[in-house]
Amino acid sequence: MKKYVMAVDAGTGSVRSVIFDENFNQIAVAQHEWTHKEDSRYEGAIDFDVENNAKLMINTIREVIKTSGIDGEDILAISTTSMREAFVLYDEEGNEIWAVSNVDARASKEVFELKEISENIEKDIYDISGQTFALGAIPRLLWVKNNLPDSYGKTKAITMLNDWIIYRLTGILSIEPSNASTTGILDANKRNWDMSILEKCGLKQDMYPPIYESGTPVGKVTKEIAKITGLSENCTVVVGGGDVQMGCVGVGVVKSGQAALLGGSFWQLEYNTSSPNIDRMGRIRVNCHAIPKMWQQELIAFYPGLVLRWFRDCFCQYEADLAKKTGESIYSLLNKQAENVPVGSNSVLCSFSSIMDYKQWKHPSPCFTNFGIDPEKYNKATFYRSILENAALVTLGHKKIIEDLTGGFPDTIIFASGASNSSLWCQIVADVLGISIKVPTVKESTALGAAFCAGVGIGWVPSLEAAAEKYVNIENVYIPNTENNTLYEAIFNNWKQLSEAQIKNSDNGFLQHMWRAPGI
Repeated sequence: MKKYVMAVDAGTGSVRSVIFDENFNQIAVAQHEWTHKEDSRYEGAIDFDVENNAKLMINTIREVIKTSGIDGEDILAISTTSMREAFVLYDEEGNEIWAVSNVDARASKEVFELKEISENIEKDIYDISGQTFALGAIPRLLWVKNNLPDSYGKTKAITMLNDWIIYRLTGILSIEPSNASTTGILDANKRNWDMSILEKCGLKQDMYPPIYESGTPVGKVTKEIAKITGLSENCTVVVGGGDVQMGCVGVGVVKSGQAALLGGSFWQLEYNTSSPNIDRMGRIRVNCHAIPKMWQQELIAFYPGLVLRWFRDCFCQYEADLAKKTGESIYSLLNKQAENVPVGSNSVLCSFSSIMDYKQWKHPSPCFTNFGIDPEKYNKATFYRSILENAALVTLGHKKIIEDLTGGFPDTIIFASGASNSSLWCQIVADVLGISIKVPTVKESTALGAAFCAGVGIGWVPSLEAAAEKYVNIENVYIPNTENNTLYEAIFNNWKQLSEAQIKNSDNGFLQHMWRAPGI
């Protein structure tokens, strides 16, 4: 009789449950979109609706079992993964009393309040945790303390969203390092809570569950959950991790010195290290990897996937109509046009994301520039290719930071997620970075990484490293063109000057920032 594992993957825009067989082949998936409520009383406030979203999550489990035709008794384990930074607060009885999504931006005032405690408080916390106030939980916890004092007073526990799913399935409160490290409350070296950080920030110190590493079994599915989903009460629930870390596990980036570029709505460049290696200049975000005793240097490019979607929706109606007639995707049609545009997009430069500086994180007003009115040279394909090149140029800036910090960079990296479906974009990334790009067969790898955790938890595989070694396959390899790489190095210098000028004009108020961290 065949046996299976399940991954529950809670992303920013949807939740899905995915069943895998004993060889980690995807068997079935059920997915529901969800939205996150804005609270109009507070600027930038975007909550996470635990009751409605719990129903959607449970429905995906029930639906994937039903549509797959698999007996729930044969699903031996579940693991979870989620968007990072989202978290849930609980009272003494285990009721969720407040929850926030990863895109919440309500705590600018609290960042300023924190900085009034000490001029160096953010640096001091970064030196311990590898995190700044830009994405961490500390300002939002302080916001709850300031604005919802009754809820804050009742709070007895905090978990990240992937841990909340475990709680809903088992009734057990737990937390794991890969996502918890994004709070800014963990000592990165010890992979555990640091009470001195909380004391510095004036936050309570009695609401932090025990930490378990990814792949650790924490309990069984409750009788109630088994009844409403079709799972067995013997189904083991196993610790998973943050979506980026699970994605890295799912593409096989599990050893020190390896790197992955995950090309979705945002682009994350992840570089594995055997110690936290915190950057004293504060440029890089440092997270715990899902692999025990492994960390990741993370650099994030804002919006490459979203910018491409914006361009498609605003300027590509002809391609949209053609795609309906031919069945070919809009992006495929655009890629064919852009393949005929020379390296450097006929000198057109665009800026949609600056190189990451975690301590002073902001992105200037976006722009296209350095184009003329010759339609043969400056057309839709040219501007489209310049967007592809922009994402790669930001990534080159991130590669250079890692080289400066660590003294090296691998000569091959894994490129996954949506952008890796474009062979043109893959080749541009290889040419810009000057290194080989490997594209895995399974590109949307977050759920697969969680499935590996489930497999480790029940002994199918001895470790996440072993699972990656055995089950991750490479579909394509892109070799850099040396001549193109030389051209892109010169283009990068011009692009960097453009980005810096845009930042200056945005800082001066002449232009509007595309995004900036709270308190900047």
